[in-house]
Amino acid sequence: MEKILLTGLLAILMLLSGCSFLGEVNNSIDYVNQATEHINTLNEFSEEAPQMLKEAAADPALKQELEDRLVTLKQDVEDFIALKDIPTLAEDIHQELVSQNKALLAEINIVLENGNLALDKLENSELFSTINEVTSLINRIEALGQ
Repeated sequence: MEKILLTGLLAILMLLSGCSFLGEVNNSIDYVNQATEHINTLNEFSEEAPQMLKEAAADPALKQELEDRLVTLKQDVEDFIALKDIPTLAEDIHQELVSQNKALLAEINIVLENGNLALDKLENSELFSTINEVTSLINRIEALGQ
């Protein structure tokens, strides 16, 4: 009887550990998806903003659109920095991403003077190179999902 009870208890423990493993896998996949989406957003901005910047000085509506996109980007960066429940597998890369996102946030704050876009500061900022540093981590993030 004890043997049956012990075997049953071991089976339950194995099932529970399997569930936590599956939970970790699901958390990892969710994190990879969130991080990839975040990097894609940064990359999209980095590709489109330079042309918008060239035209924004002569077009107030385009300047406003660029400012709105920067404000949205700032919120996206803040949301990413605030992510909780990072899977163990992704902790190192997440710390690196958070560090680079904090640098990016500082750059965004410089070009958004009192909430308004300063075109000259954007032109002379490190914003685009900082975005490139963040987006260069995409391969490492995608490897987490495999």
